[in-house]
Amino acid sequence: MSPASVYLDWNATTPPHPLVLVAMADAAASAWGNPASTHQIGRQARVLVEDARDKLAEICAVHARDVLFTSGGTEANNLALSDAPGLALSRLEHPSVTRVAERLQARGVPVVWVEIPPCGRVDAEAYREALQALPRGSVAALMAANHETGVLQPLEAVALVAHDLGATLHVDAVQALGKIVPESWRFADSLAIAAHKIRGPKGIGALAFRGPRVPKPLLVGGSQERGLRPGTVDPVAAAGFLAALRRTGDGPTRYAALGPLRNDFERAFATVARVNGEGVPRLPHVSSLSFTGVSGDELVAALDLLGVCVSSGSACSAGTTEPSTVITGMVGLERARGAVRVSLGESTTADQIESAKAMLWRVLGRGPGDPSGNG
Repeated sequence: MSPASVYLDWNATTPPHPLVLVAMADAAASAWGNPASTHQIGRQARVLVEDARDKLAEICAVHARDVLFTSGGTEANNLALSDAPGLALSRLEHPSVTRVAERLQARGVPVVWVEIPPCGRVDAEAYREALQALPRGSVAALMAANHETGVLQPLEAVALVAHDLGATLHVDAVQALGKIVPESWRFADSLAIAAHKIRGPKGIGALAFRGPRVPKPLLVGGSQERGLRPGTVDPVAAAGFLAALRRTGDGPTRYAALGPLRNDFERAFATVARVNGEGVPRLPHVSSLSFTGVSGDELVAALDLLGVCVSSGSACSAGTTEPSTVITGMVGLERARGAVRVSLGESTTADQIESAKAMLWRVLGRGPGDPSGNG
């Protein structure tokens, strides 16, 4: 098997779609100007930026002026939360959310950490209890779909609780866009999105918001993006973002078709691993498996040598020595140490899954269906 012949790490990033590459190449040749410039070349670039903004506004159900381009999901989450007067969240959230919370706590801003049940799907009433301990106008942060387990969160229920208590709901939809219908987050007051998770380019994302709370700028500079996110927006990246966004309409159908492949992979290791997030709604292409008595990081490294790309958690936490805080919060440190994340994509085939299964059994040193290790 050739190196990297089976890519099963689509939650880390996705390969750019050919239509995205074409759109960016065309833009680079004809719309390379500064979109803030008022002359003809600048206006050509601005058309691409505003077309992408309009598409984002349509998907997020907000006014186009309330869509801000960012460098990605991390900046969008930071922009949405860094000035929160109070924050309720759990350790299920992406580091770009939890570390903002930790910084707020260090500054004396009240933060309440919501308890995580073993299934990995939070309870809306836990958010009610958390928000009741915070000042009015606080923010509840809740991702649409977990980046490690794929577990879908009860956005509508938490939004109703938050609004009932005078709080707002920020949703990290980075892993959900193109996998579930956008109506799932229609109650969100702000929304973070990243292009590279939907086969678009890296380095561009967006924060969409509605309602009375306007984000406070993290940067100072020019008047771009209403002065809320100064800096020149890249029209080439915007063109690629737009091409990727146009494909998200039927994305949930494409990803739903991956469910049988994901389930087949999980069944193959039912005797030696436990599924994290089993029994609650999950994205159909993601599986977090905890293996007993083996390091997830070692499994990832061994599979990489055999040409299979998976991960042991969030790519943003790669290189750390600590096990996943998500899996630890759900089911404890021991299971977190043995966790491996497999995430399929729209080009994943049944043959690739069979190859990955065979390679993983080889790494485990046993035959399929033989938990004794004598296969």
